[in-house]
Amino acid sequence: MSVRELFPFFKWGFNIRRSNFLVPILSNNIIVTGEEAVSFEKPLPARDPSQIVVVDKAQQQSNSTCISEQKSQQTTNSNTTPNSPAAVLAEKKDRFSPSSPESSNANQNHNQNKKDNNNNNNNKIDNNIEQQIINENNTEIMKINSTTPPPSPSSPSSKISDQSNEEIIEKIEKGMIQLYKLEAELGDCSRAVVIRRTILEKNLGRQIEALPHETYDFEKVQGACCENVIGYVPIPVGAAGPLLLNGQTVTIPMATTEGCLVASTHRGCKAISESGGARCTILSRGMTRAPVVRFPNITLVGEFVQWVNATDNFVAIKQQFESTSRFAKLTNIKTTVAGRSVYIRFKCDTGDAMGMNMVSKGVDSVLSMLRDRFADLEIVSLSGNMCTDKKPSAINWIDGRGRSVVCEAVITGDIVRKLLKTSVQGLVDLNISKNLVGSAMAGSIGGFNAHASNIVTAIFLATGQDCAQNVESSNCITLMEACNDGQDLYMTVTMPSIEVGTVGGGTFLPAQSSCLDIIGVRGSSTSLPAGSNADQLAKTICAAVMAGELSLMSALSAGTLMQSHLQLNRKQQTTTTQNLEKI
Repeated sequence: MSVRELFPFFKWGFNIRRSNFLVPILSNNIIVTGEEAVSFEKPLPARDPSQIVVVDKAQQQSNSTCISEQKSQQTTNSNTTPNSPAAVLAEKKDRFSPSSPESSNANQNHNQNKKDNNNNNNNKIDNNIEQQIINENNTEIMKINSTTPPPSPSSPSSKISDQSNEEIIEKIEKGMIQLYKLEAELGDCSRAVVIRRTILEKNLGRQIEALPHETYDFEKVQGACCENVIGYVPIPVGAAGPLLLNGQTVTIPMATTEGCLVASTHRGCKAISESGGARCTILSRGMTRAPVVRFPNITLVGEFVQWVNATDNFVAIKQQFESTSRFAKLTNIKTTVAGRSVYIRFKCDTGDAMGMNMVSKGVDSVLSMLRDRFADLEIVSLSGNMCTDKKPSAINWIDGRGRSVVCEAVITGDIVRKLLKTSVQGLVDLNISKNLVGSAMAGSIGGFNAHASNIVTAIFLATGQDCAQNVESSNCITLMEACNDGQDLYMTVTMPSIEVGTVGGGTFLPAQSSCLDIIGVRGSSTSLPAGSNADQLAKTICAAVMAGELSLMSALSAGTLMQSHLQLNRKQQTTTTQNLEKI
């Protein structure tokens, strides 16, 4: 029943739009308030106000007894729900009806009082009636609320997941549902992708059916790898090798859209393997994070740096850092000062994880400890760019980050001539002119190579690594020299900052896990020390880079690079006469 329909029954002038109080409504000698007032489907006919009775304190106790008896009878009635608002209202109606004993007795008292009192007393009676019945009604409502069980969850029809896609899209457009919360609201990641695609296609005004989304387990992506998912991009995966590395063969999965890359790397793997294989070792490992803090003056800066560099204090910092993870092992702290700012570069062994979150968590804990000790210390940022993450920098090139790896191989003169179609001296001269002098003239940092990032990125994509970290992971210097009286080629590749992991990030996705399986490094090893699988992955990448460097440099030396790319990197398309006429 609407407020407009109820308006004639407002007896005492309350304004329902401006009052926060319960609005009493008089109808048929029953006063109800609040939600009960609007529970009537239609108003009951009003009666003469003279029938309204006064209930004194003595009779109030009697009426309470009657109410209790009536409520007991109503509980046994199968047609009326106990303690329901309708039952309470019906009880009150019966109690104050003209035929009830309570009403008859009350009418007698009312008539007597009417003879003895003037009109002012009548107004007082009205006020007493109003207050008493409102109090009784509120008491009954409180009893009902205390005995009524909490409301049941929303009915299935009100759940978002039970609504149609069209209804959900309409709510999204009205701002009732956030687009990025679809997975959580629906509990169905695949359906969330479909709805999001529909909205995107509507906004774009065109279809995106070429972007696939079916037959993919988006549950694994949710909360881990991507947000606002609309599908996935299939990337071709090729296999280079096998490559003989440290006495064992390894096959290298490479995800790429660049023709000739896998073929070229495969040729390098063959040349290395047929020459006796490659040898690779880890020089150091440790993920870094460098926050920046600030002091009011350089005197405090000097005191802070001295405190951090003290051996005993490093032990305390290490204990605080390692309390945040059972895998993190703090190995080094380096401070760098710029004015009154201090950059603190933490280096931490993170096992088989790439470890950025792990080291960041430990650093955050140490910063809290330092702030408690140094009252004037101001934490400017958790990262001050001396880490350095996903940016070219000299510090990664010099001090390393992640895994620092070096790989070597001796390529026999016969393999150089027959398989690579060039000469040992030709490769040596080209490497000096291109990878060393040319890169130096360009002012390169860590770019003393032919195309290390090509191989790094392809393996990163295939194995679920953080592809943005190919910036520092591709730091590489390729060196070549003649050996064995100039008959053979001695080659090394040094990569000081390969940042990889075999757990965490995208490594758990099915396709990426499968590629890690191809290499034999999925997850953590149960029989080898922590970090062994990530070490092996870094070695595999370094050896694959060397294979790619050897093959590309040979193609450049022999002058066959362009021919190879025209053959493998250009799709031949048949052009009909009809198509030519349209051009």
